[in-house]
Amino acid sequence: MAATSVHCAFDAVFLAAFGGPTPGCCKQAEPCPGEARCFVEDVLGRNPARAARVEEVTAHYAHLGGFSPFNRHTDGQVAALGAALRERGIDVPVRAGYRHWRPYIRDGIAALASEGARRVLAVVLAPHQSSISWDWYLKVVAESLDPLGKKAPEVAYLDPWWAQEGFVEACAGRVREALAGWPAARSEKAELIFTAHAIPSAIARTSPYERQFRETSEAVARRLARPFSVAYQSGPDEPTIPWTGPDICDVMRERARPGRDFVLAPVGFLVDNVEILYDLDVAARREAESRGAGFVRAGAVGTHPAFIGMLADRIAARA
Repeated sequence: MAATSVHCAFDAVFLAAFGGPTPGCCKQAEPCPGEARCFVEDVLGRNPARAARVEEVTAHYAHLGGFSPFNRHTDGQVAALGAALRERGIDVPVRAGYRHWRPYIRDGIAALASEGARRVLAVVLAPHQSSISWDWYLKVVAESLDPLGKKAPEVAYLDPWWAQEGFVEACAGRVREALAGWPAARSEKAELIFTAHAIPSAIARTSPYERQFRETSEAVARRLARPFSVAYQSGPDEPTIPWTGPDICDVMRERARPGRDFVLAPVGFLVDNVEILYDLDVAARREAESRGAGFVRAGAVGTHPAFIGMLADRIAARA
């Protein structure tokens, strides 16, 4: 039975996400150095001081084929959220835009404006807040509105949800899925480690990022009824700039040995992307298995029904 349509206080939902390189030249440089390099330079900057890090991260993308599944997975979230909202009687466009790849946030906002959207509810696709993981999205959206003048829609934001029931259940569900093929005795002894993206320590001190990551981890671990630890991933090796730690590869080097098993759960990410596929599935796995330890990695929440349902419920509450 179709849900009864409800009147909404907004006429579009916009998902603001990080993005990843997809096939197709971005026309930012001639000759084209490759989509992955352009993407990484857009993220890290084109300062010569960052050249070595740009080369390092670009090589991670090359190792995995040169592109990222980020946008494809986010498209899946867009479709799933749109369907969940329609089940709740909310039939409005749901779109995504990216900070660092096409369609850019500015293009997504402009497209909604051209279609007549006047009130947009935006969802920042990041579970934990800091100036670079949350506030920056708000800044980019605000900058996208300026050129639109009187056609610019009003934009409101969904509140953060790092410890909401649906997100916690989705994270726990991915851990259960990862361990489903192991014998019960082995699964119960596996050491659970939650990961999030490392950020500069100076930024962490002025934000709730570390606290929220810890609270997510605690809530998921309670649901799974097992002990846990936390680590960070994907940070650069920059001795002059401290980043949050410990780094997951350092943890594997210190703790991995024959007879120990690890299950890693990247609760700081919402879709499987190259930072997960390389930094965990390649680098961390290599450190663990080279020392004889077992290793399995839980998926990001993606389109898990509990996660999508939580977002849909919270959006419906704003209707």
